[in-house]
Amino acid sequence: SWCAVLRVVVVVQAAWALVAGQVRYSVAEEAKAGTVVGRLSQDLGLEAGDAESRRLRLVSQGRRASVEVSGASGALVVSSRLDREELCGKSAPCALRLEVLVERPLRVFHVELEVSDINDNAPLFRVNEEAFSIAESSLPGSRFPLEGASDADVGANAQLSYTLSPSEHFTIDYQGHNDQSAASLALVLTKPLDRETLPVHRLVLTASDGGRPSLTGTMELLISVLDANDNAPQFNQSVYSVKVLEGSEPRTLLTTVSATDLDEGINSDITYLFSRHVTAEVKDMFTIDEKKGEIRLQGKLDHEEIDSYEITIEARDKGFPPLSGHCKVFVQVLDVNDNAPEVWVTSLSVPVSEDASVGTVVALLSVSDRDSGPNGRVRCAVWPASPFGLVSTFAGSYSLVLREALDRERVSEYEVEVRAEDGGSPPLRGSRGVRVPVSDVNDNAPAFAQAVYTVLARENNAAGAELARVWARDPDEAGNGRVSYSVWEGGVGGASSGGGWRSASSYVSVDAESGRLWALRPLDYEEVQVLQLEVRAVDAGEPPLCGNATVQVFVVDENDNAPALLPAPGGGAWSVSSAEAA
Repeated sequence: SWCAVLRVVVVVQAAWALVAGQVRYSVAEEAKAGTVVGRLSQDLGLEAGDAESRRLRLVSQGRRASVEVSGASGALVVSSRLDREELCGKSAPCALRLEVLVERPLRVFHVELEVSDINDNAPLFRVNEEAFSIAESSLPGSRFPLEGASDADVGANAQLSYTLSPSEHFTIDYQGHNDQSAASLALVLTKPLDRETLPVHRLVLTASDGGRPSLTGTMELLISVLDANDNAPQFNQSVYSVKVLEGSEPRTLLTTVSATDLDEGINSDITYLFSRHVTAEVKDMFTIDEKKGEIRLQGKLDHEEIDSYEITIEARDKGFPPLSGHCKVFVQVLDVNDNAPEVWVTSLSVPVSEDASVGTVVALLSVSDRDSGPNGRVRCAVWPASPFGLVSTFAGSYSLVLREALDRERVSEYEVEVRAEDGGSPPLRGSRGVRVPVSDVNDNAPAFAQAVYTVLARENNAAGAELARVWARDPDEAGNGRVSYSVWEGGVGGASSGGGWRSASSYVSVDAESGRLWALRPLDYEEVQVLQLEVRAVDAGEPPLCGNATVQVFVVDENDNAPALLPAPGGGAWSVSSAEAA
């Protein structure tokens, strides 16, 4: 410190030259009181003892000189503190002009005392702290002028240099000059600023003088970084996943997205909106609060139509130009059991022949449920349980097959119901009716109501007279049940038949369609007493089937013949003969 300097021995240079009666001395400032500046009496050429006897003394000039003449020795000594800066300021050299008076005879001598500088003043900044702002967008190389320090000393003791506390963003550029007022001091940006990383920089600027040892002074630099819109909003999640039940009420809150912006002021004010790539369907279904980021439902969700949505959300700040960040919101629409199973007939092969074999496929059905999971898992059954059954071919497809033999004559048509039930809770049901007509095959022969018909017919009937009607039933339908009749074979018996049989078709006939049995000619009991014939009923099936019935026609006698006389055999007496039945 400068105090230490004051403790060194002061070398006093006395240049006594009586040129024009002037003596020059030099002394370091801050020399201790009593320090001998020069042997003034001797340098002035006075004899020993003259200093006191001739009253050698300084003449006061109204300013404290800080030196005096010792009366006994006649030496010039330091009487009080010598401060060069107080005496001369920044002037150099600092020379004090003194007048020395001696009597007997009276003479005036001029003494010049130079006060030399020591490094007793540290550099001093005008303020302890300087605060200013720098835009975050400032480019490296930007310069920011600073006010330098001052040092009351002169010469090398006042030659200043500057250093800056360690900083990766700033450095100091100092253009020194002998004239401190012409020196240039600036803070230089060396690396781009990032307000979001470090909004305030606190640096210490140190000024060091050229003294030995050097003295220093400091000033704190408080640099606030002004925000630039250099940060886009960032969502706290890049992907939001939401699950919501289909059919949820409008205004249902799905999720809240949140983004932050490291900038400040309007550069960090965020507006939430749908990305411009979002489809009209999404905008119709959802809304977003531009301030809160709340995503709500506004449409009616239907899992069966759309089971998921992908929404791109944009967070946009209000800087100029505005910056944006994005995230995705995945909305999974959960299924509710709101759809009953549906049964569709994709192929129907009807009518089914009654002689179809077991396993014959009658219909192909498709069963679906628009729900998913257990809600869309369907069980199927057929009612009534016979004679049909369901066979699953693959998922959602069934075959309606014949489980038992059919008989059209017993059941000619079936109303089959295919029932489907899903696995929801509670379950929903669906059904589909299938009408299955059974087609006929010619599996039934015509059957007469009686195996034997007995008919009594009076003789002498008119030709074409109806004798009887036969009827055969065929339960088949259409051609298979359409019966035609014919006389098959038969014979006649009677008085003139000689006890034998003759063809009945010469006596009677049958109408092919109605089964009406009628006489071809009048019957004569005396000729024919009995007609026996087979009537055949044949259907129109392929191959045709037939049934037979026996018809016996008994001719009833009438009294239509008078007695007749016949000669006796061998020329005997005449005998009476009658053709009527006895």
